[in-house]
Amino acid sequence: MKGIDVIAASKSGTGKTAAFVLPMLNKNNKISNPNHRVLRTLILAPTRELVDQISIAIGKYNRYLKLKHTKIQGGVVKAVQQEKLDGGMDIIVATPGRLKALILEKKIDISSINTVVVDEADTMLEMGFIEEFEFILSQCSTKRQLMMFSATVSENIKKLGKKYMKEPVTVEVSDRRDTVSLISHRAFKVDRARKHKLLHHILKKGNYSQVLIFVNTKEVSDKLYQFLYNGYIDVAQIHGDISSKARSETIKDFRNGNLPVLIATDIAGRGIDIKDLPLVINYELPEKTDDFTHRVGRTGRAGKKGEVITLLTTIDYRHFSKIERDLKLAIKREVMEGFDLNDRQPRQKPFKKKVDSKKKPPAKKPKKTGAKSKKTTKRDGRR
Repeated sequence: MKGIDVIAASKSGTGKTAAFVLPMLNKNNKISNPNHRVLRTLILAPTRELVDQISIAIGKYNRYLKLKHTKIQGGVVKAVQQEKLDGGMDIIVATPGRLKALILEKKIDISSINTVVVDEADTMLEMGFIEEFEFILSQCSTKRQLMMFSATVSENIKKLGKKYMKEPVTVEVSDRRDTVSLISHRAFKVDRARKHKLLHHILKKGNYSQVLIFVNTKEVSDKLYQFLYNGYIDVAQIHGDISSKARSETIKDFRNGNLPVLIATDIAGRGIDIKDLPLVINYELPEKTDDFTHRVGRTGRAGKKGEVITLLTTIDYRHFSKIERDLKLAIKREVMEGFDLNDRQPRQKPFKKKVDSKKKPPAKKPKKTGAKSKKTTKRDGRR
């Protein structure tokens, strides 16, 4: 509300969208003129799904206000977006690529924007949108407030803050390494050749109302989707090669409870916000611990309990141990009944929690000296 630049981090599902949308609506509502609207606020998000999610939130919070907002994203005809913009807007929610294209085509002027929010800033940088971000920022008002929100504050975000922000305030509500008590973790070891069958078994026997399955690539998603579909599982998938319209409809069905099982890649899954999602399954381990954190954050949201199941083959053991160390977790490895292991198992050291370096180590007891030691005192055993 004071117009100060902000870098903010909090776990997924803790209300970051409301944290920046509510004050933004309050500020805009005081100065907006329905007869002559001026575009003052921009929210940038890395994916179409996240743009949809933020736009839905704005629509709910803005119900009794007279402010207008619209989405600018790929997969939608530009002429349709242009028509909405021509009617006058107070707020736009956009993906960087489409917004940059409209600016270059002189279809939109954002020089009046004095409030810029970057949601899921770490993901935006990982996806390589730094050039688009810098270009868009150069087109906004020089007197602006810039805010970056994410589940984690990476070194890249800090560097960006130093370059484009003026004395930003950093707010970290929770560290990524904190464990979430509402989320229970399980890990099942399985042979590589039977991994997909174990997943099918869990889905059939678990009696879960909704399940979100994460994979790393669209190729794995396609194969897994076909296997589960042939195995009489009501399933759908979302990834980069699926059209924006189809992805939006799939997420809508999943959010409404009409679709029980959804397979998603990490980027497509960032825009999924289900209030009571009971289970997330890591069919494949992500490369980075932060991505694991984002996946886990799809369940256990808004004070609701959730469960995470991770499937592990022999090639995953070492990487999973690293994720455990990063997040200070100790997850028991289990073997599902009927899925005894045949793959050769590597030796693994048991996980040990790190000792707090700030705590002083216990004092060492003095060594007992033998009969040959000379001039030994009774008090401390020193010569």
